[in-house]
Amino acid sequence: MTVGLQHYVVLSAILFSIGLYGTLGRRNAIVVLMGIELMLNAANISLVAFSRYLTPPALTGQVFALFVIVVAAAEAAVALAIIMTIYRNRRTIEVDKIDLMKW
Repeated sequence: MTVGLQHYVVLSAILFSIGLYGTLGRRNAIVVLMGIELMLNAANISLVAFSRYLTPPALTGQVFALFVIVVAAAEAAVALAIIMTIYRNRRTIEVDKIDLMKW
């Protein structure tokens, strides 16, 4: 049995669904960030799979996936710095209890 495009798409959809649940269903900010990273990795799998199976040999999907990885790394660094600052001030990282911008 060979691994085809549909296998990668199903894997990507499952990972994206798990990431979406982690983002929307949890209150911990770290788990929300992990869910977002999982969704970005699912998108990377789709980009690389479609680039491999639907085009003549080209690196467009791999290049886009590389950009997504760079943006995800920058997003994770900034978000973790923000979460650490909020934890120092509020002593919690639960998303429901963070109301710093509220009047």
